[in-house]
Amino acid sequence: MSVKEKAESIVDEFSVFDDWMDKYSYLIELGKELPVIDEKFKTETHLISGCQSRVWLHAQDENGTIIYTADSDAVITKGIISLLIRVLSGEKYDDIINADFSFLDEIGLKAHLSPTRANGLVSMVKQIQLYARALKLKSES
Repeated sequence: MSVKEKAESIVDEFSVFDDWMDKYSYLIELGKELPVIDEKFKTETHLISGCQSRVWLHAQDENGTIIYTADSDAVITKGIISLLIRVLSGEKYDDIINADFSFLDEIGLKAHLSPTRANGLVSMVKQIQLYARALKLKSES
């Protein structure tokens, strides 16, 4: 499934909810399903700066695709990072670097986040793409 198809799937899932409280509940459930990050990556090095909550992100290159794992100490934030990982983990470098994140607007996420969480979301996206750029450069050298 492509990045676009995975993003469209998330938009479809969220479209069944009319109320934002239901969407938040669903986001929390998605966070609970997030694959557990290895404890050795829950370090300052893997913390995403710019997030109000503590969010750890690890990226591993597997033959030209990147596998992401993450965790957060906040349930909503954990749900948000789980959406990003679901769409981008297992994808090629360029697909991650050039990914379209408009699905976040389509589900109404950006509009319903506090300013600090919205900044955190931007930081998460930037870090995911930075890992993709770094691993791509490393693979080319």
